[in-house]
Amino acid sequence: MRLAGMSEIQQMLGGVSRQRASEIVNRPSFPAPLDVLATGRIWSRDAVAEWIRKNRPTQRED
Repeated sequence: MRLAGMSEIQQMLGGVSRQRASEIVNRPSFPAPLDVLATGRIWSRDAVAEWIRKNRPTQRED
């Protein structure tokens, strides 16, 4: 399983700011993080990519 932290999610969302990425990951529809580490939350990269495909159809994948 590939994982994604906030930096990876910023890139996957097209290079948005950390603040904007935080707003997006805090949406109720965004996938829940798999775990919370000392460095922050981590998500399944596949789940994030699927959310982007469904919720941001004009967003190109990295």
